[in-house]
Amino acid sequence: MSEENGKKTKRSAKRVFTLILSYLLFCVMGGVVASGVVMPAVVGAGAVTRAIQPQMSAGLEDVNFDLEDLPQQSRMYASDGTTLIATFYTQNRIIVPLKDISQVMQQAVVAREDRRFFQHGGVDPTGVLRAFVQTYISRGDTQGGSTLTQQYVKNILIDQATNSNDPIAAYHAREDTIARKIREMLLSVQLEKTYSKAEILQGYLNIAQFGSGVYGVETAARRYFNTTASKLTLGQAATIAAITKNPQAFDPTLHPEAAQEQRDIVLSLMLNQGYATQQQVDEAKAVSMQDMLNVQNVPVGCQTAGDAAYFCDYVVNKILSSAQFGETRADRTKLLYQGGLNITTTMDVTAQNVASQAVRNVIPEDDPSGLESILAAVKPGTGEVLALAQNRTYDAAADGSDPTHTAVNYAVDQEDGGAQGILPGSTFKPINLVSWMQNGHYANEMLPTSTSYANNSFPCNSTTAGVWRVQNATGGTVSPESPFQGILRSHNTTQASMAQRIGLCAIADTATSLGYHNAITSQSDIHDTLFAPMVIGSLNVAPLTMANVYATIAANGVKCDPIAISKVEKDGKEYEVPSANCAQAIPSNVAQTTAYVLNQSATRGLATSINLPNRKVYAKTGTAEDYFLSGAAFTNGVSVFGVAGNMESQIPLTGRTIKGVTRRQWYGEHIAGPMLRQFLNDYTSQANIPDDPNYGQADNTLMNGNGRSSSTSRSENRDSSSNQSNSNAQNQNSPARNDDEDEDE
Repeated sequence: MSEENGKKTKRSAKRVFTLILSYLLFCVMGGVVASGVVMPAVVGAGAVTRAIQPQMSAGLEDVNFDLEDLPQQSRMYASDGTTLIATFYTQNRIIVPLKDISQVMQQAVVAREDRRFFQHGGVDPTGVLRAFVQTYISRGDTQGGSTLTQQYVKNILIDQATNSNDPIAAYHAREDTIARKIREMLLSVQLEKTYSKAEILQGYLNIAQFGSGVYGVETAARRYFNTTASKLTLGQAATIAAITKNPQAFDPTLHPEAAQEQRDIVLSLMLNQGYATQQQVDEAKAVSMQDMLNVQNVPVGCQTAGDAAYFCDYVVNKILSSAQFGETRADRTKLLYQGGLNITTTMDVTAQNVASQAVRNVIPEDDPSGLESILAAVKPGTGEVLALAQNRTYDAAADGSDPTHTAVNYAVDQEDGGAQGILPGSTFKPINLVSWMQNGHYANEMLPTSTSYANNSFPCNSTTAGVWRVQNATGGTVSPESPFQGILRSHNTTQASMAQRIGLCAIADTATSLGYHNAITSQSDIHDTLFAPMVIGSLNVAPLTMANVYATIAANGVKCDPIAISKVEKDGKEYEVPSANCAQAIPSNVAQTTAYVLNQSATRGLATSINLPNRKVYAKTGTAEDYFLSGAAFTNGVSVFGVAGNMESQIPLTGRTIKGVTRRQWYGEHIAGPMLRQFLNDYTSQANIPDDPNYGQADNTLMNGNGRSSSTSRSENRDSSSNQSNSNAQNQNSPARNDDEDEDE
């Protein structure tokens, strides 16, 4: 193209723009702009006009101006409804009404962005002409000439396109063209006829970007000054109002000098426009930006939840997998990160704090042993998860380089962000007792025991060939022995004898009714993993599941599904949340009798390390294959399960030094016992939970059958065990070999 032709083209473009501008101003000032307006014939030809005409038909019906549909941060709270756990967002925004935005903040943004805001009808002819002359006649810096209403429209269009995953629309909403400007002008005039000035100002203050990753004036107030939009002072308001011109360059946390310079410009504008006195402006300018700021780190996701991070992660996984929050996972993710939800969880702040202390007291995070300690607590009769803790720092980006950091929540199922579970060991044995009594037997019934059981003698055993060799932790067996004694002494051979008589299917049915399931997603149903060693805990289960099983026994036989969310709402609208589905799972007398046996385990059995002197405790400890040290317990108001071990790879605990102590043989009573004891003592005392000394009344028939007197025999052998088969210890996904000699605590 020749230089002369280039000049002609530029003159032609200016002429076209002048005609369009003249027509637009005529329409605006004459009040005839409406949806579907047609351009005059004088500009009906040419590429520029063809680009503009489709935009001229835009109307308000094509744009959603509902502030509640803007991306807003969601907030997760503890059960008290006030303790903030975490915040989630793609755009960090909190919507507030205009009445909750200080007057000086409203005045500051009007002074900075649109001094004639309260006089024009959506498009300011004076501003447009000034911008046109500066940009196209004087050839100075590009001037926008946009009113607050136009800026509000632009932001809405961009946001609507982004939320609709429409990159083309998003591009057109941002492109620097005449077509976009005219569309914004048309929509702005229509908007002013539909909404009040107050509504438009409210919308702008909530949608505008006030810094890097900061959207809306409420978030800006909290971010920069640790206050609310309603309490912003003159200097603070001027600082925030100045940012919108260039959210990155004028962010006071990134460029404080530039931010102070822009603040002072806004203060001068407010003085000139009568929004502030000379004295007020001088006083505000006298304060340095550094002295004004009180910067707060805006929390983002579970990474910032501290000791509650693993509980937070569990809640997030529940939201993303629950149909109540959307048809697809993508829908649920969008709701969580853009929906402005207020999520109240079941997390008890006291329980969570105590649990976090207990897991670190028993094994410090940086202990040379490298072992993890995990704790899960549930409120019996409700399904409410009170706490989830582990002696690790939650780190969503953990790559294994720092063994004290992980994103894996070892307390929960695989599908909820956990791993493959832990081996429960002897803590599974009370399930056998419940099944035993439900199937017509009694706790003091004497049974012959052996160290060798034919696999085909167990009803429902998946393996019928060969022999299952099993012994007690100290070797050999005790014969005869009752199930009651088998719990107090934690003997394996008695469990085998019980299973031989009632069958593995019966035990699996009971386990399921109590709330048991395996942690591995593909093997969740215990009926799919039936093999004899399961009766001594040769399974993969999440600590939370075991805490919930014991909660069923603690709640008079009422089983509830674990729940972590009690309420989800947005502006008074409540969402349906997952239900605990509480129902009577086992008869009350069976639950009470089992509780009696567990109390005896805590007071004169092998779980005395968990017992408390001032309240009634019910407990069982376990040691699984020399890999996991576990314990389960409940008292009035709380059920808890704790475990210690190497969760990443199974490393034998024999001879290990843990917290400076070396033992040839470690048992659940050494680690899990003190951990649960501390938790139960501290939580019940700090939460003022009363004791219930009347719970755990044994049914005489279930204990003795035909009204015989109950057994008073004391435990003679140590509770210790190294749970299940050796092959299963090497691979949690495969059943134990049935020809091994199994030991358990």
